[in-house]
Amino acid sequence: MIQLRSILTLADNCGAKRLLVIGVMGGWKKTYGYLGDIVTAVVDQADPIGVVKDSEIVKAVIVRTRKEKGRKDGSYIRFDDNAAVVIDPKTKDPRGTRIFGPIAREVKEAGFNKIASLAAEVL
Repeated sequence: MIQLRSILTLADNCGAKRLLVIGVMGGWKKTYGYLGDIVTAVVDQADPIGVVKDSEIVKAVIVRTRKEKGRKDGSYIRFDDNAAVVIDPKTKDPRGTRIFGPIAREVKEAGFNKIASLAAEVL
């Protein structure tokens, strides 16, 4: 469950280290983001030689959340951290070239096949 001012770690190598959520996409009353949702965020910390710069406003896809998410088969999935992948807003492709850590299956079902194919493990 990601909301306004949530801190996200990065699951890719785009150069950012930490994101601060400033908006959840998907309607004017949507307040929480879950696995596979797009959020607008500002880069809180970044490497000086990365693709994204410090204080840049980016779009990101939530790939891991600490809050458990129920699945249709009755099982639940949850992770140790809140993580996201920075994407290009027009093509929906990741701006980094590598994905670190496991990725939830809901990300692939949301239409982000490139992120799922770059990930080492899809749960």
